[in-house]
Amino acid sequence: MDGLTEAKLKTLAGARSFERGVGYLAAVSGIEVGEDRIRASVRGTERYTVELVLGGRAGPAGECDCPYGQEGNFCKHLVALGLAVIARQDDLPHLRKTARERKKDLDAWLSSLSAGELLALVRDEIAVDRNVRRRLESRAAGARGDLAAIRSHLHELLDTGPFARYGYVEYADARAYAEQAGQAVSVIRSLTGPDRVADAVVLAREAIELLAGVVESVDDSDGWLVGIGSDLADAHRDACRAARPDPEELAHWLITHTLDDAADLTGIDPLDYEDLLGAQGMSALRRRAVEAWEANRTGWAEKHLMQRLAKAGRDIDTVIAVHAADLAPNGHTHLVIARELETAGRPDEALEWAERGIRDSENLAEVDTALVDHLCDRYTQADRTADAVTLRRDHFTARRTLLTYRQLRAAAHLTDSWPTEREGALSLLRTAAERKGHDDSRPLVDALLDDKDTAAAWQAATEFGAHDSQWLTLADQSRTTRPADALAVYRRLIEPLLHQTGNDVYEQLTSLLLSMRECHRNLNTPDDFTTYATALRATQKRKRNLMRLMDEHGL
Repeated sequence: MDGLTEAKLKTLAGARSFERGVGYLAAVSGIEVGEDRIRASVRGTERYTVELVLGGRAGPAGECDCPYGQEGNFCKHLVALGLAVIARQDDLPHLRKTARERKKDLDAWLSSLSAGELLALVRDEIAVDRNVRRRLESRAAGARGDLAAIRSHLHELLDTGPFARYGYVEYADARAYAEQAGQAVSVIRSLTGPDRVADAVVLAREAIELLAGVVESVDDSDGWLVGIGSDLADAHRDACRAARPDPEELAHWLITHTLDDAADLTGIDPLDYEDLLGAQGMSALRRRAVEAWEANRTGWAEKHLMQRLAKAGRDIDTVIAVHAADLAPNGHTHLVIARELETAGRPDEALEWAERGIRDSENLAEVDTALVDHLCDRYTQADRTADAVTLRRDHFTARRTLLTYRQLRAAAHLTDSWPTEREGALSLLRTAAERKGHDDSRPLVDALLDDKDTAAAWQAATEFGAHDSQWLTLADQSRTTRPADALAVYRRLIEPLLHQTGNDVYEQLTSLLLSMRECHRNLNTPDDFTTYATALRATQKRKRNLMRLMDEHGL
């Protein structure tokens, strides 16, 4: 059995796919045993065709037309067929022998038929199998050199009409359409003669255009059409290698295609054609790319193409020019340019662009924080720590958040200027809190808490107000030094929770009660807590999960 075992299946598929494949064993049907291959159908989301190859040098392998299998993976459907084959291990030698005999008998019978009988047989097959008919029609058109007939056939293969309901190919019909459309690749690849490869180039491009034209009218959730687009791209590239089209004409088509929506379908990369384009074609490619970009400097596809071509040619100045033509107002593009210049070994210009990003920003509160971080890092590395502090101060002044406060503190510590900077920063936060009240007091309280200045934070919260989360932090940090004040906070935070239900609420309540108990202990009033907890139990006794949590914590 060529070494097929459950262990080998698990190695091929991985533990997860193997376990899932076990559940599909009953879905295997129509097993056909050949000399080296075993085919079957497996019913999954839909019916899939599965084939195991047992006679290869590298050991067992397989193919499945499910989406996961089409990516080259040994899927759960292949596992299911493999398990079915293992279960029929004793029958395999006989079944293979029978398959060889059938093949031998078929060859002998076909060889015995006259030309007329063979022709009649082919005509019968054409009458009942349209796929056979189409393949033979393509061969016939190719043999005649009938380009018009081949083109007509391609249009027929890529026509969604027979599969579309109300002008749209729904998910249930998408696979059938894809199976038909996929034959277009075989049609193009059949044009292999030296006098036909130029036609193959033309027809591949037409097929790509036709397929791109129907994508929006097909539910391609499983990615069938993307796979066909990729196959058409491969056929086009191979045809170009054989036909060696005019480099300038090829460059023009590549640029046009890359900037078209069809590029997402095929994934064609102009740089993959560099060996075919040569110096003349690459020059034309760059020239046309520049023309397209100059006509639409803000177009994503145009910019991306220009950047790739410039990087491939190590033309950093062109890369910079492309970025500079569409600068983001928040300084992000300046940062991208600075990094490109640093990579190119031009640090002075990189620093200039980073600084320009700060200068050009209309509002420092909206500037890309990564640009500020980058520039401060460069200032520090260049021993310009005072400039780093200045930038951090300006950024904090514009944004006034806990993060910008921390960053200013870290920078100021390097210059031993934090006491002065802190005084100015806190003054700014106090002024904002005085003007706008509760909502603008949060940064002030957060900053004081982050400085571990609990007394000042408590004073600010009392004077300007604070959010409950800040009050809780203040209470947690003050249970020992000011237990009475902390106790008042806990009792206030508990009150609204008593009217709510849910395990999260009960856990919060329990945590607050534990903190209250500690405060009473610090105040030497444990009996007061016992009285409070007993009263709370009486009013909350229907909340069994809360009672359980309180019991677990001895409350």
